[in-house]
Amino acid sequence: MTVVFLTSLDNQNLLRALEVLVVALIWLFFFRVIRAVWVQVRPPAARGAAAQVAAAGAGARQSAERRNRAGKLHLKVIEPQEGYGQTFEVGEEVTLGRAAGCGVRVDDSYTSSLHARLFRRNGSLWVEDLGSTNGTWVNAEQIGSAAKLGKGDLLQVGGTVFEVSR
Repeated sequence: MTVVFLTSLDNQNLLRALEVLVVALIWLFFFRVIRAVWVQVRPPAARGAAAQVAAAGAGARQSAERRNRAGKLHLKVIEPQEGYGQTFEVGEEVTLGRAAGCGVRVDDSYTSSLHARLFRRNGSLWVEDLGSTNGTWVNAEQIGSAAKLGKGDLLQVGGTVFEVSR
């Protein structure tokens, strides 16, 4: 009789532990969904800084003159092999991502809809992450703020790697 009582008590403890585990997994799933939605809906933080740079009339004209002398930069796909060699010209500002409106459309499940933004500042090319899930990488280092790009640098968004070239 005692054995039956202990087994029943063990079953109740096991069921209670499983119940707590299932509730915890449901909450974890709920928070992951909320985080994913927040990352996709949140406006990019650095757009105000780019607007200030564009509003500086004389500085913008000087940087345009320097850009014309320096030549145009391109992004050349290095990885994956299916896209190897594909080249994109980088203008004044271009976005990278899976969304149809992006200047450089990246067909990669690890890339966010609006993943990163390339822009010109003082005659140099810069990249910034737009709150992507997997981050933006320059020369195998994840960037936290806008980073300057130069010829030969490697830019990775999701599973796609670009080389900056002239």
